[in-house]
This record gives sequence, C-alpha cells and structure tokens, in this order.
Amino acid sequence: MPARAFRPLAHLGLIASLSGAIALSGCQSFLNSRYAASVPPDQGSMQVKGLAQSVVIRRNALGMPLIETNTFHDALFSLGYVHASDRLSQMVGLRLMAEGRLAEMTGPGALEIDRFMRAVNLRASAEQLYRGASPRLKRFFEVYARGVNAYLFRYRDKLPMDLAESGYRPAYWTPEDSVLVFCLLNFGLSVNLQEEIASLILAQRVGSDNLAWLLPSYPDEPLPFEEAKKLKGLNLQGELAGLESIDAALSQFSQAHMLGVAASNNWAIAPQRSRGGKSLLANDTHLPLSLPSVWNFVHIRSPKYSAAGVSIAGVPAVVAGFNGKLAWGMTMVMGDNQDLFLEQVKRQNGRLYYLADGQWLPARERQETFFIKGQRPIRETLYETRHGPLLNSVLGERKHPLQPLQLQSGYGLALKTAQFEADQSLDAFFDLSRAQSVEQAFDAAREVRAMPLNIVFADERHIGWQVTGRYPNRRAGLGLMPSPGWDSQYAWDGYADPMLHPYDQDPPQGWLGTANQRTVPRGYGMQLSNSWYYPERAERIAELAGSGRHDRQSMIAMQYDQTSPFVAKLQAVFNAPGMHDPLRQAIAALPAAERSKAEEALQRLQAFDGKLSADSADAALYGAFLHESARAIFLDELGPDTSPAWQALVETANASYSAQADHLLGRDDSPFWNDVRTAQREDKPAILARSLAAAVSLLEQRFGADRRAWQWGKLHSYEWVSDSSKMAPHLSASQRSSLGALKGYLDRGPYPAGGDHSTLNVSAYSWGQDFDTWLIPAMRIVVDFAAAEPLIGLNSSGQSGNPASRHYADGIEAWRKGQYMTFPFRAENLDKAYGNRRLILLPAR
Repeated sequence: MPARAFRPLAHLGLIASLSGAIALSGCQSFLNSRYAASVPPDQGSMQVKGLAQSVVIRRNALGMPLIETNTFHDALFSLGYVHASDRLSQMVGLRLMAEGRLAEMTGPGALEIDRFMRAVNLRASAEQLYRGASPRLKRFFEVYARGVNAYLFRYRDKLPMDLAESGYRPAYWTPEDSVLVFCLLNFGLSVNLQEEIASLILAQRVGSDNLAWLLPSYPDEPLPFEEAKKLKGLNLQGELAGLESIDAALSQFSQAHMLGVAASNNWAIAPQRSRGGKSLLANDTHLPLSLPSVWNFVHIRSPKYSAAGVSIAGVPAVVAGFNGKLAWGMTMVMGDNQDLFLEQVKRQNGRLYYLADGQWLPARERQETFFIKGQRPIRETLYETRHGPLLNSVLGERKHPLQPLQLQSGYGLALKTAQFEADQSLDAFFDLSRAQSVEQAFDAAREVRAMPLNIVFADERHIGWQVTGRYPNRRAGLGLMPSPGWDSQYAWDGYADPMLHPYDQDPPQGWLGTANQRTVPRGYGMQLSNSWYYPERAERIAELAGSGRHDRQSMIAMQYDQTSPFVAKLQAVFNAPGMHDPLRQAIAALPAAERSKAEEALQRLQAFDGKLSADSADAALYGAFLHESARAIFLDELGPDTSPAWQALVETANASYSAQADHLLGRDDSPFWNDVRTAQREDKPAILARSLAAAVSLLEQRFGADRRAWQWGKLHSYEWVSDSSKMAPHLSASQRSSLGALKGYLDRGPYPAGGDHSTLNVSAYSWGQDFDTWLIPAMRIVVDFAAAEPLIGLNSSGQSGNPASRHYADGIEAWRKGQYMTFPFRAENLDKAYGNRRLILLPAR
C-alpha cells in the first residue's frame, strides 16, 4: 500500500450518505449490523504472518486484553495487532494530527490546526528522538509496527465506520509513527504555551501594568510584575499579526487532542502506613473527557516480560501499571520547557528578516504542501528564527483560508521548545516497565529527558518519586510571558543539571504524592515552572494519606473523593477580620430582593461541608457563586464573554492556578475589584455581595424557587463526545448534519457530575464560562502489594474505539460506579478474570 494511500483524518470524517439510511432505520442496530465485520472476533483461531509461535488473547468483561506469548517478539507483535484491533481510528487520527494533515479529510476547517502542527514540526522532533534510541529499542518498535500492519492487511476491507465511510485506507504503520505519537503526547504537556498567548491577548486589553494581576503563579508567589515589564512599551495593537488565529488554532488543537492539561494524581503509601504491612500505589491521569479514552488497558504475559496497566494505542509500552514486582504511575510536573519570543521582522528584497542583537538576519525558510479535502493543494513557506518557527508566518487573519498570508513589518512570534534533542527516553520508559525494585526504577526514570513527569513508584517495601524532563536555564525572565527575541539576555543557556531534578525515597511521613502542585520550595536551585496548578488536590492527598492506615478500599475512596479544600478557604475569607463586617454591610446595602438572596447564599456557604456531590444543593450554590464571582470581577474589563480577552482568562484558569481563585482568596487591592460600567467605585465586599445574590438568581432561573430541586449534578455534567463530534464546528454544513444524525450512536450522556477542578475526583469545567465537565480521571489504577492480586484498574470509556463494538462505551458505567477490574498475575486466577474465550493467533507459514 503506498505511503500516502490514506490522506484524511480517519476518526473525524463521516459522509452524509449515512443520514438517509439512519433516518429509515434504528440508528444503533442499523450501524452495528452494517459494520459488524469491522469488529474482530474474540475467539477462534487465525493465521497471522509475522508471528514466531502461537499467541493466546483473552479479554475480561470490559474487553481489556490478556496477551499470552512464548516470546517477547510475539508479545510486541501481538500488542501492535491488538492496539490496531481496538483503536485503529484513534491511532490513525493521532498520527495525522501530529503530521499536520487533518484537512486532508475534513477540509479547510482543520487547515489552521495543520498549519500550526507543521510549524511545530513534530516530525523533526520524532526523528531526533528515534535517532537517540538504542538498536534494541528500534527493533522493538519495528516488531510492533509489523503487528499493526498485520491487522491492517487482514482488515483492509473491514474498516471501522469512520475509516470506511471516508473512502480512504490508512497507510501502513512505521516505527517512526510510534515515536511521532509519543512526541504528540509530549507536546500536549506544554502547559505554558496557551498561557503565553493569553498574556499577549490580555495585555492588548488591560495593558502590561495590569497584566500581572491576571497571571498569578501560586498563592504564595509574588505577582509577576517584573515579568510583565518585558511587554511594556511594545505596541501590540495591530503590530502582532495573526495572534487571534494562533489562539484559535491552539484552542482547536486542545479540543481535538489536548494541550496544557493539568494531569493528574499519584501517591504511594509506605508499609508503615499500610494495613497489610506492604506498600500501596494509586494513579489517575486527568485528560479531556473523550470517547474513546486516550488510554488503552493491556496485560502482557511472556517469559521475559510481564506487565499490566495502561498503554497508548500506537506506542509499544505499558505507560503506568504493575509488572509483578514494581508499580509506577505519573503526573505532570507542569514543567515549562518552551518559550515564545517576540521577533521584530521586516521584508526586504523578497525575503523575511528578523532583528537579533542589533543585526537583521534572514529567516530560515521551509516549504510545506497542504492537501485539503475538496480543494487544490497549496504550498506555503514557513519561517524560522534562531529561536524556532514563526507561528504567525503560517497562522494569521485571511479573508479565505486558502489565501496566502503576507507577514508585513511588525512582530513575529517564535516558538522555542526543548523537544529537538536526541536522548534515550524511549529506552528509559521501557526499562522502567521492567524494573524489579524502586532502586532500579530510579535508575530508569532518571534517564527520561523528553517528558516532564512526576513518576511515583513502589515495590512491596519501598516507595519513591522522581522528576523527569529537560528544563531550560533562562538568562533572564521567567518564561511566563513572551520575551523580546531581539535581546539575547532572554536566551536559554543550556538545561538544568539532571542531578538537580527533585526526588525522594521512603520519607518519614510514610507517603509520597503529587497533583501538579509546586513540589519544590520557592527559590529552589532550578526552575521547573511558573505555571503550577491549584494546590487543593495536593493538600487533600496530604490530609488523607497522612491519616491512619491504608488499604485498597481507602485508596479507592481517595480516588473518588469529592471534598474541596477550597471551600474552607473561601469560608475563611468571608469571616476574615477585614472582610466580615464590610461584606455584611455590602449585603445590607443591596436592594431588598437581592439582599435576601445574598444573605441566604452567605449563610448556606458558611455552613457548607465542602462535599461537591452531584445531588448536593449547597454544592450547586457554591458552583454558582464561583461562576458569578468570576464574571463580576473580570467580565466588565474583559467582556463580552465571546471576546478573545475573556476567553484567554478562562483558558488560563483551566491550565494553572488562576486569577479567579487568587482574587477570591486575597488581592483586596486589585484594580479589578471595581465595576467599570458603574459611576461609583466598588470594592471587594461589594462585588462579593452582588455575586452571592447572583448565585441564587442563577439557580432559581435554572431550577425554580424550590431549593430541593437544586443539585450540583443538574448544573454540572459529564458528556462523552466522540472525536468526530468534537470536530463538527470545523466541518461543512452537510457533514455537521450527518454528525447530528449520528450523535446518539457516537456520543454518550449527559450524566450528573460531582466534584470540580479542586477535588481528587476531578471534573473540571471552564470557570466563569459554563459548567460542562471537560477534564476527568481518564483512567484509575490501584496497586496493593498486600493483596493476593495487587493491581486493579478502570478506564473512563470503553476498550474499543469502534462504535459497533460492545466494548465501545461499556466502561463508562464501571468508571462512574467504581467497579474496578482485577489484573491477576497468578496463573490460577486468570480464568476467573478473563474467562475461557480465546482468540488464538497462529504463525502463517
């Protein structure tokens, strides 16, 4: 099959021809019948070319596979085969996303994402990383790719619905494709990229003097006034072409994949705090709510390799899990390993130049060709400075998406990342999954350079934590906001010595845990980040992990915990000496109708126990107050709520500690404690009083005056939306119509949700914008070394990405109810977990 045989984004394309057939029949039964052949069997036998010996594949009640082989070669091959059978559309979609080729399927609507991804150039990053891998690791990737392609060949005429209806066939998988998917996931951890774009958008609205109030780093960190001075005096109004288009492309990428996601929780309990006298470990990774989940559970049993846990379809590795001796899990460090640089640019004699330390240097040029569904191909020039690609040389305002972009004199925006380095991170990840002790895990984790992670691991007697990644040494500035690229004082000076990367082992407190919080004290010897997440989840881990003794049930209870420490902090604000009387005076000054509502809201919030359960009326009132207070504080300066400035504020609240939280807990002298739409000058008590009244009004408008009808889960919900449905806004009218007809088949929900961004059981939403959950624990694992079978786990959707499969969405209810699956390592327990239905793959001669 030719390399370019498949051009479109497979998992997003659906053609309108299905709509008529669906209208004449039951959608689910019609489509399941039509695509039944695309669901591979789970029993029987078949010959597969490329195997050395026979392989047995069994699946548990949720379709999670056990792969039993006699050789490691066959384990890798079969993993590729199984990944393709479960998630072929997802694999192809991730590959095309990373390549910048989405428009080949969906048309011009995805062209800006493609332009952005071509500029980022993950292909070059993958080439570097693959070059640094050992010959051994490259062989592993080659064998895995052959397994993927064996499935592709067998099912080339029985593809899942989205691939089949696209009219195209996927190209064969290559080892480099697996590295490309890994690099895409790594790029998605760039926490600060959207924040830096947001800072420019916000500076255009409020000026550099007030910008620092909107970008706090952490509750006890000083506001970044010095950092904001980098933008002082720059004419950003109209001089920075393409800023809004860059922001829009980033938002599209974030919605279709993930970007800057504050992922996740992990903790380990030492034997002295365990009821069973042995270590425990828990991990839940927070990712955008998606169908299918990013994660894919797998269990491999072979003579030289046994492991179970979560994998990513397209990458031959168990990313987090258990191997019989070691358990490991990870969260984001929130590492800031990329920077944006403002460049002064000009055109001269047909070339683009940029200013560097007083000299005008020619920008490097790179040609890219974009294939667009329904359109002629276009060829564009991308430009790079000494710092990296100029994003707004490919992303900018056009009257038509195919119109050439003319970058005139003004500012360019260059992206510098730590991704273009060759190392042995891929080998290190594999070595981690084979480590037999905490000491061996440290040896492997220290070699992970490509990805900034908090890896927590445990064996039955010890626990450990290691920060991985590559962190730039900045000569000046924090990297929180874009730097002047023409001045070398803001350049990078290599990377921090890995010996400075934080770590810990067997601490006296008896536990270790991370939740994207600042894990090092202020003034630590290296800069990990300035974009930490809210501290409440980490505080809750400390409270629960440090109390009493633990077992599997207490770990599960922690993963499903919906108590927010932020509630007590807000109550302390209401009762603080400088706020208690002024707030009540401000409430008393409200008109009678509003006054009674504000008094009710204050009384109920002061008595609220902080449990954000889906059926709680007080949780609904609390959520409504957070929503209304954010709008009351900032919308007058940044609105309307469709404006780029308001959207920028909302996006920063999703990615890291936010101005919304920072102002509620303090900042009494902030200039934003004033409604600029009124003649009088308001203060914090006045704005809070209005917000309390508005919270009650919101709930009355939504659910009526009967307080018994108020429930947080009615306001705040989960909805599993397929990747195809997520792209609907970027498709043609006929394509959107087709997707509308398929919604009941592709999507699930809504379901009532509890929790929020500050609870261990995360269900984050866009604070001040709406209440729709966008971030959840995408998987959960718990390992109790004292249990007969230590590993249990859950995915957040189904094992399969094929809507015709019975395992497409059957994991949702199990995830909602905490019905964990067991992954046994003792041979006598395999039948109970996986049953006797066997698919036997035989080597074809």
